[in-house]
Amino acid sequence: MNIFRILGDVSHLLAIIILLLKIVKSKSCAGISGKSQILFALVFTTRYLDLFTNFISVYNTVMKVIFLICAYVTVYMIYVKFRKTFDSENDSFRLEFLLVPVTGLSFLENHSFTPLEILWTFSIYLESVAILPQLFMISKTGEAETITTHYLFFLGLYRALYIANWVWRYHTENFYDQIAVVSGVVQTIFYCDFFYLYVTKGRGKK
Repeated sequence: MNIFRILGDVSHLLAIIILLLKIVKSKSCAGISGKSQILFALVFTTRYLDLFTNFISVYNTVMKVIFLICAYVTVYMIYVKFRKTFDSENDSFRLEFLLVPVTGLSFLENHSFTPLEILWTFSIYLESVAILPQLFMISKTGEAETITTHYLFFLGLYRALYIANWVWRYHTENFYDQIAVVSGVVQTIFYCDFFYLYVTKGRGKK
């Protein structure tokens, strides 16, 4: 475990906490893509099935459980508790455009053809595109609340830090996971335009 991995996990967790606090404090999920949150819940579910088969460390187990709980609480908030504030009209990205190719690719390109490995690979590929419904929603409405932009910023920072983590591991451990690295780079690219707008258009504005 290195500092980039830890900072990446902290940024990821901070992004989720920011989103949850936004929903709870405002009693509204306006501007938040429920479809992106469903995809993230699916990502964590398929990736962390090894909780039942493989113990790595207390830190690893605790973080996995936290991410799983937060993901499903977020989905519950959007589709159950505050469903009246959910903007379903603008959250219109077709999920099958992501799920079908990701599922096919996870069967074609993986480390080993076993159920857990295919599901892990599926989660990696899916995470790289899970934010697209949220970005599509922002582009469709033409605006985003400040707190939502903070959420996206820390999600993007998490991916950038994980790229640094992979570079560090390659140089110190000679470890390289092509599936994770390529997917992570693709995901980071999706955030690049948002990062530019976040910096140049002002972080305190709608």
